[in-house]
Amino acid sequence: MATNDYMIFAGSSNLPLANKIAKNIGRQLGSVELKRFSDGEIWVKYGENIRGLEVFIIQSTNPPAENWLELLIMIDAAKRASASKITAVLPYFGYARQDRKDQPRVAISAKLMANLITVAGADRVIAMDLHAAQIQGYFDIPFDHLYGSSVFKGTFDHLKKNLVVVSADVGGIKIARAYAKLLDCGLVVIDKRRPKQNTAEIMHIIGDVENKDVLIVDDLIDTAGTFVGAIEALKNKGAINIYGAVTHPVLSGEAIERIERSELKMLFITDTINFDHKEKSIKINIISAADLFSEAIRRTFNNESISSLFNIDKG
Repeated sequence: MATNDYMIFAGSSNLPLANKIAKNIGRQLGSVELKRFSDGEIWVKYGENIRGLEVFIIQSTNPPAENWLELLIMIDAAKRASASKITAVLPYFGYARQDRKDQPRVAISAKLMANLITVAGADRVIAMDLHAAQIQGYFDIPFDHLYGSSVFKGTFDHLKKNLVVVSADVGGIKIARAYAKLLDCGLVVIDKRRPKQNTAEIMHIIGDVENKDVLIVDDLIDTAGTFVGAIEALKNKGAINIYGAVTHPVLSGEAIERIERSELKMLFITDTINFDHKEKSIKINIISAADLFSEAIRRTFNNESISSLFNIDKG
């Protein structure tokens, strides 16, 4: 069924970003009522008629898990309200680190979340910098993958002459290669071993960082233990100024305190996760991803190419 209009709605997880996205497109967020019963159950009601319209639902799915439930219930409510097409816009896709069965008797939670979104009634998903790119294949509906490097483009141009890009681990080589290509500089990889969750031991650095400015890139930063460990290892190898570019600022536990105590020059993050309630740091600089998501939504509705939004080395 063809539509000639669309509406944008948002869950409660990241309203500042959702409002920026809508404003960039020249629209206001649609009215949706989100309530909690006294026992904590979530209740959703759309405040306007969406029958026959294309609906975009913006919701980051970082903890608490209620953010996931909000998204799923909003999708279901839109489907039952006869929206013609439903696109889930997930600036941050939670549970992406549980993307494989790396030990016996564990869940592949990323696959479960993909199934839930599909069963709830979404027709399409837009997300940015998945922790593991293969998660796109967990979906049986179209999936558009945006790249954080597009948001940071131009931020580090003044450092090009003496810069190397560092991948925080072997799994992040593709994203680091994209930055290295964008900045026309060298690529270094940190080889690490993770004995348990949220704990990493730096093994060794593959590449030369002596007397170089360094840009550590990653898709997310959680407790910052690995990140700070990488900073120490790079400093010990002779790195001069160390910067970070990380798309998703999970920043749980003592992450901000660790960053403050480290020798990091500056950490650049996006607003895919709402940072307003977190402790502020002079070492953290937020760059909004709103422009990229706005354009992705506009192009999705108009059936235009999204890949042309950025030029990235996918090999």
